[in-house]
Amino acid sequence: MWEAIRANKIRSRVLISAMGGVLVGLGALFGAVYHAETGAAVGAVFALGIWVFLVLVAFAGGDKILLMSAGAKKIEKQDAPQLWNVVEEMTIASGLGRMPDVYVIDEDAPNAFAVGQDPSRAAVAVTRGLLRRLNRDELQGVVAHEIGHIRNLDVRFMTLASVMLGSIVLLSDVFLRSLWFGGGRRRGRGGEGGQAQLILVVVSILLAILAPLLARLLYFACSRQREYLADASAARFTRYPEGLASALQKISRPTGGKVGRKGANRALAPMYIVRPEGFRSLTGMFSTHPPLERRIGILRSMGGGAGYADYEQAWRRNGGDGALLDARTLSGDQSVAARQPTPPPASKKEADETVREVLDVFDRLAGFLILGCACGVRIKVPEGYGKATVPCTRCGRENPVPQAAAPEQRSGTATYQRTSKGWESLRCPCGRNVQISPAFQGEFKKCPTCGRKIKIMQPA
Repeated sequence: MWEAIRANKIRSRVLISAMGGVLVGLGALFGAVYHAETGAAVGAVFALGIWVFLVLVAFAGGDKILLMSAGAKKIEKQDAPQLWNVVEEMTIASGLGRMPDVYVIDEDAPNAFAVGQDPSRAAVAVTRGLLRRLNRDELQGVVAHEIGHIRNLDVRFMTLASVMLGSIVLLSDVFLRSLWFGGGRRRGRGGEGGQAQLILVVVSILLAILAPLLARLLYFACSRQREYLADASAARFTRYPEGLASALQKISRPTGGKVGRKGANRALAPMYIVRPEGFRSLTGMFSTHPPLERRIGILRSMGGGAGYADYEQAWRRNGGDGALLDARTLSGDQSVAARQPTPPPASKKEADETVREVLDVFDRLAGFLILGCACGVRIKVPEGYGKATVPCTRCGRENPVPQAAAPEQRSGTATYQRTSKGWESLRCPCGRNVQISPAFQGEFKKCPTCGRKIKIMQPA
């Protein structure tokens, strides 16, 4: 896959350079509209300044900004063991030197994306709906697809391309608004060249409208090609193409009919494994993703193989033009037989337990205190609940709310006696709910609201 990655880098540089040229050219043209003598130079410098600033922002923390805009929250192994193990497995299978950070999004629509600058600083984010609806093999396929984007350096390209596209859109928008609110006032030498200036204004307005569309077409075209490469990588890493195919089918036809948030960030839309709901109307050359039916068809026509060569043959059988993967990658690829599917849960109870663990992750992240009633009902107590007990909605039993016992002095250390080695929730004397994970081995837990130290007594 090294040749494919190298070609990916070259295409990225060419595209970024082309979009940068368009940006600077637009700045020069827009500047010339306002001042015939020095406007072009000033406009070019202004456009270049916008691009440099946004690129620096993208490199410094573009991945964090995108994760924040999606409402993603970072988790550790004890929060979601199955998801963590799957990411760990696919990191090893892909040969990445470092495991990506793992994030979850409290969104019922099943979807996922990856962000980062390079494999040493990357993250994979999945939604609650994805964790609830997919089995282990399907989840593995989705995670492998996203790690394929990281390994192929797609995440860096997508971040930079988003910045370039945003710069072009911003500059065009500023120009059009300035014409509207400024009345098109311009300065030249003694009013000479009025007709030429009028032509320049008309051309600038057309370019201001068309440039973002053309830049977006280039951006989307590269996005579609990268989705195929990530699918091929996922099949190779998991050795089970049907896992990703089945996941794509479930994601495209989820319960409730939603594929993603309707108000999803436009910069994030091309990064999702399946285009969010608000962008599904974009088809053909305006689409950020290849048709799902074709992606699924390619994966399911790989036969009993799971290698790059198997994907290439399946891609051509499904109408692919030319070569998707380079000759060096295909010639060096060893034949890989697809593995057997992972056995399903032994019982419905085990399957329900997995779903419950997923829901508990998001409840804990949302700050709920989770109690288990003797009748089997799990009770979620929100922060700010002031009573010492909470009634069960099924049996009516009053369940005591676990609370840290504080000494008489307000500034003193509180204490709490653990009852198990699993997840536990307790309430700080200030009213904040505090979570204790199975991996916690320390002596004190600090309340994030009041800063009080809570001494944790380990179970006998």
